Amino acid sequence: MKEVKPGKRRILIWILSGFVLLILAALAVFFFVLAQKQNIVNELSFEQCLNYSTENNPDAKIGVVIVKDNAANISFYGNNGGRIPYDAYEFEIGSLTKTITAALILRAESDGVLLLSDSIDRFLKLPKQAYYPTIQRLLTHQSGYQEDYFEKPMISNFFTGGNSYYNITQSMMRRRIGNVHLQGRDYPFRYSNFGMSTLGMVLEEVYQQSYTDLVNAYVQQELGMQHTHVSDGTGNLSGYWNWAADDAYIPAGALISTADDMAIYARAMLSGSQEALAHAQLPLAKIDATTEQLAQYGIRMDSAGAAWMIDDERGIVWHNGGTSNFSCYMGFDPARQIAVVVLTNLSPDYRIPATVLGAKLLIELQDAAH
Repeated sequence: MKEVKPGKRRILIWILSGFVLLILAALAVFFFVLAQKQNIVNELSFEQCLNYSTENNPDAKIGVVIVKDNAANISFYGNNGGRIPYDAYEFEIGSLTKTITAALILRAESDGVLLLSDSIDRFLKLPKQAYYPTIQRLLTHQSGYQEDYFEKPMISNFFTGGNSYYNITQSMMRRRIGNVHLQGRDYPFRYSNFGMSTLGMVLEEVYQQSYTDLVNAYVQQELGMQHTHVSDGTGNLSGYWNWAADDAYIPAGALISTADDMAIYARAMLSGSQEALAHAQLPLAKIDATTEQLAQYGIRMDSAGAAWMIDDERGIVWHNGGTSNFSCYMGFDPARQIAVVVLTNLSPDYRIPATVLGAKLLIELQDAAH
């Protein structure tokens, strides 16, 4: 190896040091700008945030559902926060799918085919281990599973863009479950697409039906959400994720819905008209997972229900969802019988996300109700 002379070594050190300082400076600027943005957002009303999120974006479409006194009001907004005519826009709802998966699990409990205390190896054929997670720990994200685990399809998905979980099969997931060794305890809260998708496979086993057929029938026939279904990659907007029929992560985020259907869902959650929906919003575990950033936006994760996050301070039950080109939020206050849904065709990291928009609107409605 060629020796580096002292003078050149000093120059190299200076260059590397300068490069490191530039990176640190860039990070400092990034976090400063982020902090300033958070401060600005905190001072804005919902309407101002809506206007900013759609500013000079003629393609933006935001559906806002407000449920009060059992009546639903639906509005659509476009460029610069202007009202646009109603249409049955089909939004990806991403991780809000998890709340439907959880409702199916609770319905299965009501049907007597499983218990929340059951371990998943009661239903799935897995290698012998001392312990596998319980259904309840999966519902509350306390199983110890990571958000996801690397599989080869993720490489091509990264380069093609879109759905990271496309072509990750159930056989891959079963193999991964058998290779993860956990202890029989509640782990600290760790949001897990992997864990919720495992529950989808449990549902398939207990009902001997594909998750897609099961969930489509549930939302359309039992909940009356006629335009909600597992995505087939098509719709009247653009940028939908691709899913294959055997994709293991479908139960974690593959549903498409409309504002009308989400209004039906919000009203059903407020009324607790189905036993599974009533039980889903009750706290199952204390998680204390509120981050500093969430707290600055008035969003809390104190407890967990069956997939739902619970703000103990304000009495809000909520969940959000996001894919590459869509983001959404649903939150409700059972005591005041108020619910808010925000559906957007904007990515989760675009300006002010749907989660912040929805939380702001719901808090404003709560304050007005006092």
